[in-house]
Amino acid sequence: MWTSGQVIERIDWSDKLFSLRIATELAPFIPGQFIKLSQMQGDKRVARAYSLVNSPDKPYAEILAVAVEDGLLSPQLHNLAIGDEIDITPTAAGFMTLDEIPKGKLQGKHLWFLATGTAVGPFLSMLDTAEPWQRFEKVVLVYGVREAQDLAYLDKLRGLEQQYPEQFKLILSVTRETITDALQCRIPDGLVSGEIEDTAGLTLSAADSQVMICGNPGMINGAQAALLNKGLVKNLRRAPGQITVEKYW
Repeated sequence: MWTSGQVIERIDWSDKLFSLRIATELAPFIPGQFIKLSQMQGDKRVARAYSLVNSPDKPYAEILAVAVEDGLLSPQLHNLAIGDEIDITPTAAGFMTLDEIPKGKLQGKHLWFLATGTAVGPFLSMLDTAEPWQRFEKVVLVYGVREAQDLAYLDKLRGLEQQYPEQFKLILSVTRETITDALQCRIPDGLVSGEIEDTAGLTLSAADSQVMICGNPGMINGAQAALLNKGLVKNLRRAPGQITVEKYW
């Protein structure tokens, strides 16, 4: 189940938020899927799931993580340096993928990503491929954090704005600071008030929208409730809809 990977690069976004690139033999995966990292601590193996930030064509596995003070694995990952080894699953898993989004008439024209914190990871993987840009007229990423220092991969996202100026809309929301060109609301509140739709210049509707949500449980529950009130329904394989969800814990 486990194979060894080696850290080849790390990015420290803040004192606790970091990314690791890990050289490993990773089986082909679908953007949005996750792997598990693991470490033996005494006689006990500790493992945690992390979404892949990189697209499948990259020769490494990249994860975005935050060091939780009382976490069983994240502090150890935070201490890894280039050249250090970490156990990793060779196969990714998970259903938070564009494959799960209905195609054809049920697809709609607009793809919305709603993410908080490190849960932006799976969406970054998707955005780094051709599929969202080929399937949808508009792609919106709503990225919510507490402080500006928590905004990871911002240069990459700004690059996508330049690459797809008519197609991509990046909406940042920083709840504990006032930042230029960013909202200051929780994502569910911004959906209820209409502030997010106003900023996007688009309307969330069952006819036009597909929404993928990834983040903390409070955001997910609140965002789902707001979307249900707008007439969208949960997307299930047996009953296609417009809301696709992955809980990060």
